[in-house]
Amino acid sequence: MTAALDLAGFSFWYGRKQALRDITLSVAPRKITAFIGPSGCGKSTLLRSINRMNELLPDTRHQGDIRLAGQSVYQPGIDVVALRRRIGMVFQKPNPFPKTVFDNVAYGPRVNGLVSEGDLPERVERALKRAVLWDEVANRLDDFGTSLSGGQQQRLCIARALANDPEVLLLDEPCSALDPIATQRIEELLVELKPEITIVIVTHNLHQAARIADEAAFFYLGDLVEFGPSEALFTAPRERRTEAYVTGRFG
Repeated sequence: MTAALDLAGFSFWYGRKQALRDITLSVAPRKITAFIGPSGCGKSTLLRSINRMNELLPDTRHQGDIRLAGQSVYQPGIDVVALRRRIGMVFQKPNPFPKTVFDNVAYGPRVNGLVSEGDLPERVERALKRAVLWDEVANRLDDFGTSLSGGQQQRLCIARALANDPEVLLLDEPCSALDPIATQRIEELLVELKPEITIVIVTHNLHQAARIADEAAFFYLGDLVEFGPSEALFTAPRERRTEAYVTGRFG
């Protein structure tokens, strides 16, 4: 199976501090891959390197490469805006724009010129349906996104990313600020989306990773310790550090 993402010897620094060391792994298409590990181990740094968001921070640098569908995301002359359309991002806390529900979802297709203004309603409806939010907001499209509940806001942010028809969806602790019911809705949504899109999720919730991930990568102090099918990683880890983490002896 051709990988959706290939990371080859990838290292990353914030100033003099090295956050990632020689990360090599392949993310399978149309699967859910979970990045797990204790705080400060490099999970979010790696996630934000995939669509080059870390470049927005000062004094950072990298070595190695990340390839999307075989193409380096760091190749000279690449359109970073177009890259981020192909790799959607959802953050830890819901961050709807101070706009209506409709304009939140329409924002990407509108500014990127993906569809005509007349086709936007169809694009917005499709994205909201994919995010399993349409039935709850169909009569509230003119309300501000910030008026929705926390779980609805996070699904709105997912719909906003999906409206650009990305190939990969990155999620950085998307349920950490949500209650258990909203968390369950997000997890069910990700499983429903999996046949259509490659999903990479950073989570501290090991039960969540075990429930929804096809593959899992355990990071510790900037190193990739173990990577493989999630069932094997959680039930029969190969590395002692992985076993200690998944059994709760640290982290």
